[in-house]
Amino acid sequence: QVQVVESGGGLVQAGGSLRLSCVASGRTFSSYAMGWFRQAAGKEREFVAVINWSGGYTSYAASVKGRFTISRDYAKNTMYLQMNNLKPEDTAVYYCNAGPDITTVQAMGGSWGQGTQVTVSS
Repeated sequence: QVQVVESGGGLVQAGGSLRLSCVASGRTFSSYAMGWFRQAAGKEREFVAVINWSGGYTSYAASVKGRFTISRDYAKNTMYLQMNNLKPEDTAVYYCNAGPDITTVQAMGGSWGQGTQVTVSS
């Protein structure tokens, strides 16, 4: 089973940018679909973005489309989330998920990391 570890969170002012990273273990990184989710205090965990095994398909939540970009680097076994024009409502713990296909990841059925905190000040 794949293991994932997130990093890159922090405190940023509204309008700023951050790039989150998710490093996956194992030699089958290229076979996994991967995604980002977030959970704000007192709220349910929600979908942010997903990328398929080849990188040829991506999908975003409406709230982040046009501001966030998901990508993956096969040489580094790493998935990224570039977050631009951040808003206070983006404040949350961001989690990485890795699974055998897009459907599993979007259903939150893959492997989770420990999360990384993103805080956007107004």
